[in-house]
Amino acid sequence: MANLVYKRVSTDQQSTARQNLVLEEAGIEDPVVFEEDPGTSSRLHPLQRPKFRELLTYSRPGDTVHISEMFRLVRGTGHILDVLDVLHRDQVALRIHDGAFSAMDLTARHPRTGELLSTVKFMVQTLAAAGELQRDLQRELTYDGLRAAEAKGSKGGRRPAVAAAKTDDVRTAYLEGRSIAALARDHGVSRGAIRTAVAALLPDHAAAEEDAPAPEVPVTLDIPGKVADYLRATELEPAERAALDQGVTVRRGQGYTLRVSAVPAVHRGLLARCQPLDGVQGAPAVPAQRKARREYENRVSTLTL
Repeated sequence: MANLVYKRVSTDQQSTARQNLVLEEAGIEDPVVFEEDPGTSSRLHPLQRPKFRELLTYSRPGDTVHISEMFRLVRGTGHILDVLDVLHRDQVALRIHDGAFSAMDLTARHPRTGELLSTVKFMVQTLAAAGELQRDLQRELTYDGLRAAEAKGSKGGRRPAVAAAKTDDVRTAYLEGRSIAALARDHGVSRGAIRTAVAALLPDHAAAEEDAPAPEVPVTLDIPGKVADYLRATELEPAERAALDQGVTVRRGQGYTLRVSAVPAVHRGLLARCQPLDGVQGAPAVPAQRKARREYENRVSTLTL
């Protein structure tokens, strides 16, 4: 009967020191440790994380999985229930050593039906919902703070290399015949920064505007929560990431959808990014995630090319 220890941190600036302390105090005998790479997001479904999948492959009936806190392993209600189902199937116990779940036997099943006890399921869903609420509130407060900063004139992102106060001088000098290279030396910035400042004055600017195709019109689609969770933990293009970040969460029972407004090309890109939810070699699909992806695929397929 092996003791399998799972550790994870959300960013590469964090450490597992606190987890180590909790697990050491638990006195786990001969632990076999599985630690995710730093920065493995909690949004990525546990069954798709490399080290947790390795743990499940290594485990045998009768083994016990040890974690310091529940949210080191799972993020929301759906994740918890999916993991508990897999552990029950593989006859592996789960032991949580700190936090709200530490006093609960999460693997307790009804002796006749074999289903998760209703009281356990209720507590799991309640505590997980409370955790999701806390994270949603933090995200909403962050967005409110950004909007307040924008209202005061603050602008996010990298500051322009050419100060706004000097932009007119740069443009005037360019019109008078000063070269981009010379202007870059004069202001101590890159040539690219100068090109950005004088972009409207460049010879090919007007022609490019005339030949440009008509822009796509943004379309609003609801992305199922399980798909949105996966996409948030996936490497995306800037436009795709911005569309997700600006999405509006719509609660639906125990789950949610993310209402995203973006041009069709962005929606198609997001759909392509979540292709692994249909299952890949060595990582079978989670039925609920596969169903969610296909719902999104059906919505994207209605968009005109």
